[in-house]
Amino acid sequence: MLFLGPHQWYFYTHPGEGDLQTGKKMAEILKADESRLSFAVDYAARLIRAGKVVAVPTDTLYGLAADPFNLAAVNEVFRIKQRAASQPVPLLVASLEQAAELTVYPPDDLLAELAKRFWPGPLTIVVAAAPQIPLRITSHTGKLGLRWPRAPLVEALIAAAGCPLIGTSANLSDHPPCRTAEEVNRQIGDALPLILDGGTAPGGVASTVVEVVGDRVRLLRPGGIPESELEEFLI
Repeated sequence: MLFLGPHQWYFYTHPGEGDLQTGKKMAEILKADESRLSFAVDYAARLIRAGKVVAVPTDTLYGLAADPFNLAAVNEVFRIKQRAASQPVPLLVASLEQAAELTVYPPDDLLAELAKRFWPGPLTIVVAAAPQIPLRITSHTGKLGLRWPRAPLVEALIAAAGCPLIGTSANLSDHPPCRTAEEVNRQIGDALPLILDGGTAPGGVASTVVEVVGDRVRLLRPGGIPESELEEFLI
């Protein structure tokens, strides 16, 4: 339980206690329902600005959120997921304008066309990364995956943190993705300070991933957007 001020009490479902079987300290799980959304976002944003990694619900699955320009935080994401250094991580944005700042493409190209059709939503668009994007994020590929999720909590967290956020799935590499805070806690709770519990993630499947190639796109991974809806754009 955390005391904020007169008559303001917020309860965690798990206040960072140790797991009874392993003895490991587990993540705090903070309910992020409508009545506590502002507090939950502010608390998570403070951790992110301090270089921590938190788990949050999105419109597809639960994801790991961190500051992509803080190298220590980026390294922590890779450590938590046990992710190979050769695998880049995508970023979450809250507007097309924010996405345009992260790529060498101007906002009136195919990125903008796709964004206007499918964002916010479960489509990750791989584009050429802007020079300021850390090489650890792109895994030295020069390419960057961007997505604007249909998730008010994530949009608010991006605004509160003051930057786009790493948005890779909150699970161990080669393990099933997580749709609930409890699933995240069971897999990686001992490596996280905080999990925001927004209930079951509504999408249940990962985002579709496409890569911009000239004036067309290449499908890299099927997901939340059916391939049939992308046909006019596909190579």
